[in-house]
Amino acid sequence: MDAEISNRIFTTIEPNKGVTYVRVPCPCKQLNVQCNAQNSKCIDGVRFVPVKMIDIAGLVPDAHKGKGLGNQFLSDIMEANALIHVIDMSGSTDESGNQVAAGSRDPKDDIKFLEEEIDYWILGILKKNFQTMSKRIEATKEKLSDIVYKQLSGLGIKLQEVEEALHETGISSGSDDYDLLKFVRLLRQKSKPIILAANKMDISSSEKNLERLSDLGFKLFPCSAESELALRRAAEKGVIRYTPGAADFELLEKLDDRHLAALNFIRILLKKHGSTGVQEIIDTIVFKILDMIVVYPVENEHKFSDSKNNVLPHAILMKRGATALDLAFRVHEDIGKKFVAAIDARTGRNISASYQLKNGDVISIRSGR
Repeated sequence: MDAEISNRIFTTIEPNKGVTYVRVPCPCKQLNVQCNAQNSKCIDGVRFVPVKMIDIAGLVPDAHKGKGLGNQFLSDIMEANALIHVIDMSGSTDESGNQVAAGSRDPKDDIKFLEEEIDYWILGILKKNFQTMSKRIEATKEKLSDIVYKQLSGLGIKLQEVEEALHETGISSGSDDYDLLKFVRLLRQKSKPIILAANKMDISSSEKNLERLSDLGFKLFPCSAESELALRRAAEKGVIRYTPGAADFELLEKLDDRHLAALNFIRILLKKHGSTGVQEIIDTIVFKILDMIVVYPVENEHKFSDSKNNVLPHAILMKRGATALDLAFRVHEDIGKKFVAAIDARTGRNISASYQLKNGDVISIRSGR
């Protein structure tokens, strides 16, 4: 993804769709093999597995009313399974996206701002024809959860999430806006979990804000996107050796004083926070928030390879609790339909269709003709 970077308002209009990577230990070292990754990357025994990412434009006040292309931006947000809310922890960006003096904006307001805009936008959709739901339920005996689910179709919200939020809030077709908003807020938390990326930790005013908001109970992930970008660009040019998420980098070329000072500044940040924070945020939202695991399907369980002798060729993200049969369907629908058995390539044992996959499993699937 080659997105434009700028401080000006509405730099991003159309969503920038691209690919990022989550990081897991590759089985190649445990299995003592040299892998040949096809759909992912293996760097020094660390597998980087692709994940789709959408860069959405920032919202302006009253976006849920349609201001600043708000309806389109909010609709774009609903495409995602989870959200990374990038917050200017230095307080140098106002609510409209304009650059201001560092420390003049409270990042806490930005946290509330996004959540409220999403909540009121979903509430507006829910309230359309909501008053007629009671009559519809009486006439059709249809469940409230089914009606609400249909009303919110297109937002990427699951029926189970609707049912859980209805049960926990106890709303009915006659509930007022206050209770409906409580339902919407809970539904948003279930269907679009948000992780807070405390960006611009390379600016001095960020530290105090991070400490203050952490004391208030906010779960924040400190990061410096600018430092991560600088390290990746330097690595691409062969100036340094750097692996995303690492706590340090190795200098490969002699630099002038200006560039060396810039890298040393970043190195101080790495030592303080353990990394730039960017990779940790991506890993956290995929593995802890969305509860995903990585599984490696192979054809030859003895060589851990596919039909072309590529060793550990594919790394696939699966929801925790997924079964061997789920993996078969994920590989190909026909393989799932003709599933016969599967083999745990690490142990050589046969496993059933209902076997629950574990993170790092290497699985060979047997299917009929």
